[in-house]
Amino acid sequence: MPTLKTAALTGALGLSAVMPLAAHAEEIQLLNASYDPTRELYQDYNTLFSQWYEKQTGDSVTVEQSHGGSGGQSRSVIDGLPADVVTLALGYDIDAIADRTGKIPEDWQRAFPHHSAPYTSTIVFLVRKGNPKHIQDWDDLTKPGIEVITPNPKTSGGARWNFLAAWVAVLKRELGDLGKLDDPQYADDVASAQAAARQYVATLYQHVPVLDSGARGATNTFVQRGLGDVLLAWENEAFLATEELGEDQFDIVVPAVSILTEPPVAVVSGNIERKGDSAREAASAYLEHLYSPEAQKLIAANYYRPIAPQAADPEDIARFPDLELHTIDEIFGGWREAQATYFDDGGVFDTIYQP
Repeated sequence: MPTLKTAALTGALGLSAVMPLAAHAEEIQLLNASYDPTRELYQDYNTLFSQWYEKQTGDSVTVEQSHGGSGGQSRSVIDGLPADVVTLALGYDIDAIADRTGKIPEDWQRAFPHHSAPYTSTIVFLVRKGNPKHIQDWDDLTKPGIEVITPNPKTSGGARWNFLAAWVAVLKRELGDLGKLDDPQYADDVASAQAAARQYVATLYQHVPVLDSGARGATNTFVQRGLGDVLLAWENEAFLATEELGEDQFDIVVPAVSILTEPPVAVVSGNIERKGDSAREAASAYLEHLYSPEAQKLIAANYYRPIAPQAADPEDIARFPDLELHTIDEIFGGWREAQATYFDDGGVFDTIYQP
C-alpha cells in the first residue's frame, strides 16, 4: 500500500496551518461532486473539515454533496453542474472535465500529494454468507450458474476498475510475470494473454444479469434486492455492507490478484473562481486537509486505505488484506489510454457486451 512520508504530509498542510483568522467571518458554501460509495466518508469528513477550518480562519464552511456514478458525475460537471471540487473514482473522469471545459488545469494531478489521490482501495468479492457457490477467485466467476453483479462501465468508475481488475487477473494467470508485458521477446505470449483476457471478460459479462449505473446501485441490487451470487465491489463497499447488515449476511472473498484503485480529487477552478478568494481558499483547503493525520484516520475508519497509514488506528489498518495489486499505469499505460481502448464508444467493452 502506498505511503506518504511525514515530511511530505507536513509540507502539504503547511499553508493551511498558518491561515490567519479572517477580519470578518464569512459563510462559505461548497459543492463536492463525488462518486457513489463515498457518501459515508464525506458525511463524516465534511463535519471534521468545517470545524477545523472555522478554528483556522473564523469562516463557516458548509459542504453540500452530489453523488452518482463517477462517469455520470463527470458529465454533469461538463454539462454545467456548479461543483467547486470533484472527488471522483478515477483520473480519466477529471481529465474529461479538464479537456472539455477548461475549468480544471491539465496538470491537476500535481496540485496535491500522491497524484492528488488521498486514499486508495481495491476490488474484492462480496458473497452470500457461507459462500454457497464456493467462489474463491476470478476463474470461479464464469462457472455455470454463477450470477455476477457489477455496474455499467459507461457510467460507473467502480465498474471500470472491476473490468480492468478482471483483465489484470487473467494476464497474471497467463503470463505469470507481468513484467513480460513490456518485453518484446514475449510479444507472442502477451498477445495470447491479451486474447485470453478479452475472452474471459466477454464471458464474465454473460453472467451479469443487470448493469446498474453506479457502484452503490449495484451494491443495493446485490444486498437489498437479493440478485446475484457475487458482487464485484470496492473494498470499502464490501466492508460497509457487512457492517451495516451484519457479518451473518455476507462474506468478503479476497482474490489473489486485483488492481490498486486510486480515486483522485481536484478543485474545479473555473467554478470556484467566480465565488471569490475566500471560497477558492476554502476549496483548496478542503482537499488539502484530506492528507492531514486526523482526516487520514477518518479515511481508514471508513474502510478506505489511507496513504498515511501511520495516522490511522492500527485495528483499522489490520483489516485490510494483503494481496497482489497492480496499477493502471503499470498495466494499461494510464487512464487516458485505458479509457480510449476499453470504454470509449466502439471500445472493447462495446464489442464484447451483449445485453
